[in-house]
Amino acid sequence: MHAADPSSPPVFRFAPSPNGQLHLGHALSAILNHDMAKAVGGRFLLRIEDIDVTRCTPEFEQAVYDDLTWLGLDWESPVRRQSEHIAHYQSALDGLIEMGLAYPAFMTRGEVKAAVAKAEADGTAWPRDPDGAPLYPTDDRHVSETERQTRITSGARHAWRLDMAKAISIASDGLSWNEEGDGEKGVITADVSAWGDVVLWRSDAPSSYHLSVVLDDALQRVTHVVRGLDLFQSTAVHRLLQRLLDLPEPRYHHHRLILGADGRKLSKSEGSTGLATLREEGASPSDIRRLVGIGAG
Repeated sequence: MHAADPSSPPVFRFAPSPNGQLHLGHALSAILNHDMAKAVGGRFLLRIEDIDVTRCTPEFEQAVYDDLTWLGLDWESPVRRQSEHIAHYQSALDGLIEMGLAYPAFMTRGEVKAAVAKAEADGTAWPRDPDGAPLYPTDDRHVSETERQTRITSGARHAWRLDMAKAISIASDGLSWNEEGDGEKGVITADVSAWGDVVLWRSDAPSSYHLSVVLDDALQRVTHVVRGLDLFQSTAVHRLLQRLLDLPEPRYHHHRLILGADGRKLSKSEGSTGLATLREEGASPSDIRRLVGIGAG
């Protein structure tokens, strides 16, 4: 594991996906990263996580720049765009495949749903991840290499998943992270088994959030990951991948979420909290800081 260079300035990043308008929750995260970097003489980076080419658009990407500029935030150039670095993620995936830690997963969402429904109808409680999604069945772990290659060659649609059992056996001992955020603080034990065989490379888009985020953070020398509490549990997966890929360990700060009127975290579909909408209605950058509970920068 590589240690951060203590002589280098701290590095913070804001990494939105341009698949909708930024809302107040994004504003909180962007402002926190910007202000925390400024307070310690660090660097503030903007990363565009645009792997999902079916939902991410140039218009939404430009809106990110417009919103952050309006908020008075400034970031380093050039901006890293994930869509320009697919080969880097592919190389890391290939390494995990060579280590025997990733396998092709052929089951469709419908097949997984049917397997879960059948098991639960028979009285078996199907395990679910911290986000509430059912874990992927382990059947594809045991498919022979010959059959895998035959199915891939024939054009069978598939994703690549991490063999969590193997990964745990070689890399989970003493796995933890340093947490400085708004929830639980201190050294947090990483419970990776709760996530099952997570997706590393999707069938409908290159790479996955888990794989690309740890690679980008390492390449950009990010020292402080500041993001919402909804990603707190995901940090266990990220720490596991960092260890498997021999990547540096950043410090983590998971901040409170901005909730909507229904008590749930905001989504990009809620136009009433969109920064562009609020700006058009006459809100100022100071108003946004007040709405998310942050003082003037």
